Amino acid sequence: MKKIRKPRTSKSKSTKAANKDLDVEILPAEEQEEVGVELEDIELESDDSDKPPTKASKRKSAEKPGGVVPYDPLRAYLSEIRQHPRLSKEEEKALAIKYIKTGDLDAAYKLIVSNLYIVVAIARKYQKAARSVLDLIQEGNIGLMDAVKNFDPYREVRFPSYASWWVKAYIIRYIIANWRLVKIGTTQAQRKLFFNLEKEKERLEKEGFVPTTKLLASNLNVKEKDVIEMQQRLSAPDMSVDAPVSEDSTATMHSLLPDRAPNAEQLVAQQQINEKIQEALDSFKAVLDEKEVVVFEQRMLAENKATLQDLADQFSLSKERVRQIENKIKEKLKDYMRETLGDEFLDIEMEAI
Repeated sequence: MKKIRKPRTSKSKSTKAANKDLDVEILPAEEQEEVGVELEDIELESDDSDKPPTKASKRKSAEKPGGVVPYDPLRAYLSEIRQHPRLSKEEEKALAIKYIKTGDLDAAYKLIVSNLYIVVAIARKYQKAARSVLDLIQEGNIGLMDAVKNFDPYREVRFPSYASWWVKAYIIRYIIANWRLVKIGTTQAQRKLFFNLEKEKERLEKEGFVPTTKLLASNLNVKEKDVIEMQQRLSAPDMSVDAPVSEDSTATMHSLLPDRAPNAEQLVAQQQINEKIQEALDSFKAVLDEKEVVVFEQRMLAENKATLQDLADQFSLSKERVRQIENKIKEKLKDYMRETLGDEFLDIEMEAI
């Protein structure tokens, strides 16, 4: 089977382009084990399921009751994309330039359908992580279309080389987003651990090492707490809070979860504290002069705070002078609250301001 050779160009350019509009950061292949497809390996692998039925298989199926030949959507899809010939480097460049200059959708269509085999080859590398390889192919095809939109034909890079990064990015994002109901790969470190944690464990065990969280974090260049968190997420399945605790019980997990809302006693105590703080703030204005009262109300109490420039224009002062007045008011407020309410209210009050 004919293969597409990878051009000797920098991977960083393709990586950066593929990551432009995605929440998945694609690392170069040498830094990311989960990207297990190189363009040297990309080919539409032959599969017995893809071959047309022989006379013997037709006769065998006809002998069965009903004689219905099962329909395989994957086989039908692979048969369909084989009808589109692959393009040469010159043809790819000509079609890409035509699409950029004229927006010709027929040129973009030819680029896409002639490279659908790339999506299939990459999707097969990740099919164990998904329920259906067709889902991965569908997601990868979206990445292929985005690759056509962003491809620069004037760089010495073959389109399949560039498109593979987009396809991988979309497939990886799909796997992470659909692995669990709750997302488990929201950061770069989590995505690296999602794909490589179990592989690294197996490698260390084969070499005779105990795969401790500290050793795993060091080898994967992530924080130890990220390793612990990912281990917990991968080991525990999704649970419904409405599911019964046991078969002979009507109680649910939801009924056992603690209520972290404040109780009536805490609400009353908080209300009393707020009232004392408000009374102290109102009485504090009496120790301020007219200018300080305006700064205090508009800079420290107002929901939409005035800017230093607004107050500077109002009092015909410089912004620095207004800032000095504000800092002076804060020092006065600390001393006043300590004398009026005591030290236990000081931290609460300053956080409220």
